[in-house]
Amino acid sequence: MSGANEIKRSWQHYIDGRFVDSLDGTRIPVVNPATGEVIADIACAKAADVDMAVAAARKAFNARLLQNMRPVERSRMMHRIARILLERTEEIALVETLDNGKRISAARGDVAAAARYFEYYAGMADKLEGKSIPLGPDYIDYTVHAPFGVSAQIVPWNFPLQIGARSIACALATCNTVVMKTPELSALSLAALAQAVHDAGVPAGVVNILTGFGHEAGAALAGHGDIDHLVFTGSVQTGSRILHALADRVVPAVMELGGKSAGVVFRDADIDQVITSTRGGIFTNAGQVCSASSRLVVERPVYDQVVERMAAAASALKIGPGIEDAELTPVISDGQLDKIEAMCLRAVQAGATAASGGRRVDRPGYFMAPTVIAGTTPSSEIAQNEVFGPVLTILPFDDAEEALAIANGTDYGLCAGVYTRDLARAHLVADRLIAGQVFVNEWFAGGIETPFGGMKRSGYGREKGVEALLGYVQTKNVAIRLTAGATGRPGA
Repeated sequence: MSGANEIKRSWQHYIDGRFVDSLDGTRIPVVNPATGEVIADIACAKAADVDMAVAAARKAFNARLLQNMRPVERSRMMHRIARILLERTEEIALVETLDNGKRISAARGDVAAAARYFEYYAGMADKLEGKSIPLGPDYIDYTVHAPFGVSAQIVPWNFPLQIGARSIACALATCNTVVMKTPELSALSLAALAQAVHDAGVPAGVVNILTGFGHEAGAALAGHGDIDHLVFTGSVQTGSRILHALADRVVPAVMELGGKSAGVVFRDADIDQVITSTRGGIFTNAGQVCSASSRLVVERPVYDQVVERMAAAASALKIGPGIEDAELTPVISDGQLDKIEAMCLRAVQAGATAASGGRRVDRPGYFMAPTVIAGTTPSSEIAQNEVFGPVLTILPFDDAEEALAIANGTDYGLCAGVYTRDLARAHLVADRLIAGQVFVNEWFAGGIETPFGGMKRSGYGREKGVEALLGYVQTKNVAIRLTAGATGRPGA
């Protein structure tokens, strides 16, 4: 692969079944994080473009283009999208690597995961069953799952293809139409997904995908008067602003707002497994993962050993461009690199130790050295706030109560982990960890089939698994009087 010469230079929005430029003609440069060089550009949406996309989605929903399809036909349509994605794995993976910065093997995995989302939810499209409620011999009462209508979806830059695919797949399975705002920092893989949607024969207006800045296109979409539902993955700060925009119209939302996830390591844990699992948990995608293993809370007798071994593991990582399949790839932008490095420098200035890394790497592109921070306190900035980079903080504990207090002692509650050979302890600690997903003896255990979402300020609602579909439907009850007679009593 020769790199940037193999991807197309100019990309467009996908609105109402057509690929179009922005109404005002503005474009966003696409930068390769591994080099800092512009490799392409993409149309930049403003409020007028959002209006056009929402109008297309509304028209498609009101025409019942999905509802009038038999569920099995919607399922087959989704399977066609999956097949097209898999057939284009190398093409889309290259686009994702050059646009997003991640390693090429991970980008191939993202394409496979995107296809799997469509396959998985295609299998659910004809299994969304209501229930019958007994009211006596004179009545038939049942429930159905009704779509919300136009689903607005705002996707982050770290896993755009995977996250975009799972949201669109859930919407199609439940008969919602979609307007998706892709991230301006890494939009190209979702533009490639738009092509797959188009080629699979999804009716015009059902899925609309456009790119723009959050303060323009994102704000216009979240505040639009004709959306019925919103799905957002991103920071707490942005999520809070979106929720304010939704509040006046009482628009329901699924919110995944990041984390500061802790793995609790007991002295009886398999330390080899802790090191291997944590290395993947924090350095995958340069730590730009909402569910990253960003803290280790380690029982004091093995604390020094874990710090030493994690620092060695971090220092041994091969750093380089994703196209070379390096183990540690660049972060998304120079601004993100500045933020990560500044947090590490403040931690060291406050008395912490950088057992490895702590500074940017002196080379072209946006590379942060894999970093292990020790000797800090649970209340420090580096232990409390999401870094969203390849930075691990390691904290000691003396007993299980202290471990739980540290692990639960942030505003977040997305993921957590337990490392121990004691199964009873694993169950007890997992029960008391405040997190939407708990991994035992392997970070990132689970998969597309398992529900994912946060507690506390990490958000609400669930993605992945069967449970995710419940965030895309509302229950409608139908009560039928079969015989003439007295009328029922209205509810409150």
